[in-house]
Amino acid sequence: MQISGRTFLVAGGASGLGEATARRLVGAGGAVVIADVSEHGASLAAELGERARFQRVDVTRQDEVATAIALAVSTFGGLHGAISCAGIVPGERVVGKSGPHTLATFERTIAVNLVGTFNVLRLAAAQMASQAPEPTGERGVVINTSSIAAEEGQIGQVAYAASKAGVNGLTLPAARELARHGIRVVAIAPGIFDTPMVQGLSEEIRASLGAQVPFPSRLGQPEEYAALAAHIIENPMLNGSVIRLDGAIRMGAK
Repeated sequence: MQISGRTFLVAGGASGLGEATARRLVGAGGAVVIADVSEHGASLAAELGERARFQRVDVTRQDEVATAIALAVSTFGGLHGAISCAGIVPGERVVGKSGPHTLATFERTIAVNLVGTFNVLRLAAAQMASQAPEPTGERGVVINTSSIAAEEGQIGQVAYAASKAGVNGLTLPAARELARHGIRVVAIAPGIFDTPMVQGLSEEIRASLGAQVPFPSRLGQPEEYAALAAHIIENPMLNGSVIRLDGAIRMGAK
């Protein structure tokens, strides 16, 4: 699928991986709806110009995601891709100094990272399935964000790792089911990336994290995630896979 002339929903598009993806898609001639809880998405959409719109969205809410999709259709004429970058990264031990893991934290992490991802997938796919296919038979593509923590979760990441393992688990069955509609489903599993979460750490810790990556021995850049997302959109044989984007790092226990 070509990016130019197509419309994409970017959930979590106001910062980090999502912002870089929104910029990449608009730069390639696409249109984007930036769906995020952060109002920074409004200024980003204004900066990107007439082919960008912002909608405040909590991905766990059916009505808010549906409103963002409706905005894409009414403004740009359809929806051809959905990229889910919205997520939270709590850190809490199963049994810590203050007692057992807070159940509310675990539930919230699953709600945002897994339920929110599925909410975007199901509503975006329903819209895509209702549209006329490309000459190739393709109607759209959904790109979800996993993490290498899904396979190598560290101590304190039980909630986060479980949520991302769920994203991995739904990728293939969703791709198989949606194949009859010409809709592809792929997940990207980033390693340690220079996102707002990491930017809040000290320079010493950031350098230490980057040094753990075999090559290139540095933090990943959001633009590198965006480049892979763009390639997935354009390469029709990428379907049903979880693609690691991690510089060959394999995380230790802590």
